[in-house]
Amino acid sequence: MDKKNRRDNPLFAAGLVGGLGLQVAICIFLGYFLGSSLGKRFGGGSGWTVGGILVGLAVGLLSGILLVKKVMEDTDG
Repeated sequence: MDKKNRRDNPLFAAGLVGGLGLQVAICIFLGYFLGSSLGKRFGGGSGWTVGGILVGLAVGLLSGILLVKKVMEDTDG
C-alpha cells in the first residue's frame, strides 16, 4: 500500500484528528498539573494554575500544527 492510498483512508483522517485532540488534552493536563504544583509551592494559587493551562494549550497547539505540517508536506498541492 503506497502513501497516497493510505492517506485517502478515512480511518487515517479519524486517527489523525483523534491523535491531535489527545495531544492537546495531555499538554493542557500537564500544564494544569505543573501550574497547580507551582501554585502550592510559591503561593498565588489560581494564577499559577491558569498560567500553566495557557502554556499547556500553547504547547499543545504548536505541536499539533507541527504534526499536521509534517503529515501534509508529502501531499501534492
